[in-house]
Amino acid sequence: MDMVSKSISEEVVGVIGAGSFGTAIANILSENDSNVLFYARDPKKAEKISKERISSGQKLDRNIEVTNDLKSIADRCEVIFPMVPSAGFRDMISALSPHLHPYHVLIHGTKGFDLFVSKKEEITSENPLSREHVKTISEVIKEETSILRVGCLAGPNLARELDERKPAATVIASHFDEVVNIGQRLLKNDRFMTYGSKDLIGIELCGILKNIIAVGAGSIFGTGLGENAKSLFISRGLVEMVYIGTALGGNLQAFLGLAGVGDLIATCTSHLSRNFTVGYRLAKGETLKEIITSMEEVAEGVKTIKIVKELAETYHIKAPITNVLYKILHNEMTIQEAHTYLMSFPFRAEIDFIEYEEDKT
Repeated sequence: MDMVSKSISEEVVGVIGAGSFGTAIANILSENDSNVLFYARDPKKAEKISKERISSGQKLDRNIEVTNDLKSIADRCEVIFPMVPSAGFRDMISALSPHLHPYHVLIHGTKGFDLFVSKKEEITSENPLSREHVKTISEVIKEETSILRVGCLAGPNLARELDERKPAATVIASHFDEVVNIGQRLLKNDRFMTYGSKDLIGIELCGILKNIIAVGAGSIFGTGLGENAKSLFISRGLVEMVYIGTALGGNLQAFLGLAGVGDLIATCTSHLSRNFTVGYRLAKGETLKEIITSMEEVAEGVKTIKIVKELAETYHIKAPITNVLYKILHNEMTIQEAHTYLMSFPFRAEIDFIEYEEDKT
C-alpha cells in the first residue's frame, strides 16, 4: 500500500532522540493517532522513561512505545523523525544506516551543523574551513545512508509550549513533495500548523543561524539595554543571517518566512530558548563553562558561532555580529565592549540584502 494513502492508525512512526523537542514531536504524532516508537540512546534512561512515562519533563502521550534498539526503529517504521543534537548526529545515523533502505523517509529536527574534518587533514590558513567540512544534517543523512527522501522541520517550535498545547507552526522542507505531504499528514492538527518548502538547505540554515543571533539577544536582555536595542540587534541579525545563509546555499525567501523571521523572533525573545539563555547568563556574569555544564540540553548556537565565524572568513562574508559573539565566548571582548562596538559599526543600509540578491541574479 502506498504510504501517503495508508491510514495513520496502521503506521508505526519512529522518533529518535528523547530530548525536549523529540518528546514534543512524539506526543504530537501520538495525539494525531500515530503509533510511535520512541528511541532513547541510554538503556537505563529508556527503561526509566518507559516505566515512568515521562521524558524531558513531559508526560508521554498514548500510543508511544519506548525502545533502546535502533534496528527496531528501522524495521518497524517507514517514517522516522531524528531529533538528535548535531554533535552526535553523524554517529547515530552511521549506526542506523545498515538497517535503513531506500523506502525510508527521514524528517529531522536538528538545528546545527555537522563539522567533519578527517584525521589526515588540518584546518590552516592555506586549507581554511569550508563548505566541504561543514554539512547540514540532510547532507549528513545522504552521505551516511541510502536514503533519498529526506526532510527537515524548522520554525518557532519551543518545546515547552508544544508540551503545553499552545498554538505553533512549523515548516516541513524537502526536495520531494511526498516527504512534505507525509510530514503534514502526520503532524498537522488544530493547534500545530504545517507549511511546506522545497528549499531544504535554506530552511535548515534558518534553523541553524538564528541560534547565533539568539545568544546575542539574550546578552542584550541580560544587560538591561532595553527593547529598542534588542529589536535593533535582531533586525541586523536577520540581515547577517541572509548574507551568510545565501552564501552557503540557501535562498532569500526562506529567511523571510516562518523558519527564518518566525523562529528568529521566538528564539531571541524567550527564556525557553536555550541559546537566549546562554547569552542572558553570560551577561549576568557566569562563565561559558559554568553555563554549558549546568544545562541539561545542548545550546547549538555556541558551536555554530565558531563554525560560522571561520566560514565567513573563508568566503569573505560580512559577519560583525558573529565575530563579536565569538570574541565574547572566548573572553576576547566583554559584552559591554561588544555592544559599544556594534553601535559604532558602519552599517550603511537599513536593508541591503534584497539588492544583494538582485545583484547575484
